[in-house]
Amino acid sequence: MTKTQNNYKLPFILVSSLFFLWGIANNLNGILIPHLRKALQLTNMQSTFVDTAVYFAYFISAIPAGFILKKFGYKKGIITGLLVFSIGAFLFIPAANLRAYNVFLMALFIIGCGLTILETAANPYASKLGDPETATARLTLAQSFNGLAVFVAPVIGTIFILSGQEFSANELAVMTEADKLSYLNGEAASVKMPYISLGIFLLVIAVLFFVNNFPELKEDEGDGEKGSLAESIKQKHLVWAVIAQFFYVGAQVCVTSFFVRMAIAGGGVDEKTAGYYLSIYGILFMVGRFAGSAIMRFIAPQKLLSLYAVVCILLSIIAIKTDGQYVVLALGGLGFFMSIMFPTIFALGIVGLKSNTKPASSLLVMSIIGGAIFPVIMGNIIDRFGDDIQIGYIVPMICYFFVLYFGMKGYKPAVTP
Repeated sequence: MTKTQNNYKLPFILVSSLFFLWGIANNLNGILIPHLRKALQLTNMQSTFVDTAVYFAYFISAIPAGFILKKFGYKKGIITGLLVFSIGAFLFIPAANLRAYNVFLMALFIIGCGLTILETAANPYASKLGDPETATARLTLAQSFNGLAVFVAPVIGTIFILSGQEFSANELAVMTEADKLSYLNGEAASVKMPYISLGIFLLVIAVLFFVNNFPELKEDEGDGEKGSLAESIKQKHLVWAVIAQFFYVGAQVCVTSFFVRMAIAGGGVDEKTAGYYLSIYGILFMVGRFAGSAIMRFIAPQKLLSLYAVVCILLSIIAIKTDGQYVVLALGGLGFFMSIMFPTIFALGIVGLKSNTKPASSLLVMSIIGGAIFPVIMGNIIDRFGDDIQIGYIVPMICYFFVLYFGMKGYKPAVTP
């Protein structure tokens, strides 16, 4: 191991921790959506505004995040993202105290802004902390810690947020106003402790970044040309990567946002058990990330991406057409086979971009707005079909076709005319 490679070890470890932290925030939403639907008495579509707030923030903040990185560098960008992220987490205290959905959405939007800065910095930074030839595998490895969070977050949410109690509209109607208010306030208050703890931990990580020295890696400037969004979008493979990422994130968020309710309806289990099923989905997601990182040593990333997209389409059909535990098993399988999609699309999308890597990263992060759009569409479909959760899974199924196209043809680098 060279001295330079050794110098990259601590930065890579701490940057990998960021993947875990934003994974916790994003994957608590799978618990938060059904929980706030209950605590605040929302429709399916209204409950998906949790996703909309976070992923709309990605869209709004992605280009400014790219400018921050270009001007101040990776380290200061990461510290800024951690501080913004922590502010959003602490805002859950007044949101829960007031039982105000608009305050929850504002907190989630601020969290999303922090996550945008972190992802815009951490994805390319992790890919550059070592040999360029192993960038895809290294980014997949870092993203594996995001996969770990997919398992940990539902466990935290199930233990500390979900009560296991839910009353029907008729049962709530016969309660006294005091009992009803006590129940709803108690449900809302359960989110405070996990988010306070998260906010404190974020501040600790920010301090660690502040007190340690990190290499500020320079982009290869090629012919001395400065990177720009205009130059980035001339790259056909980047454009297709943005499209594929848009649909992939939409599919993933749809699956996780309605997983708990699908497990209750399809598997016939209670709320707590459904939450733990979501954590099993997370285990499969995490295993898929580590397995994918190893498999890519033998199979080209684009070929593995295409294969996994086909499997996801088939599993979606099973989830829509079958009943009971088969539905839950199919959704668990989606966790494994979706696991490599985000980092693989990202890494293939920035191949050969040199000085345009940072603006291209902003575009790829902007594409995460798919997570704001597709769950709302899915929630609206479910509401329109009489709370039929299964029919809604046609939305992620369609999304996987776009990932399949990128893995088969769209990934090929070529300049648009």
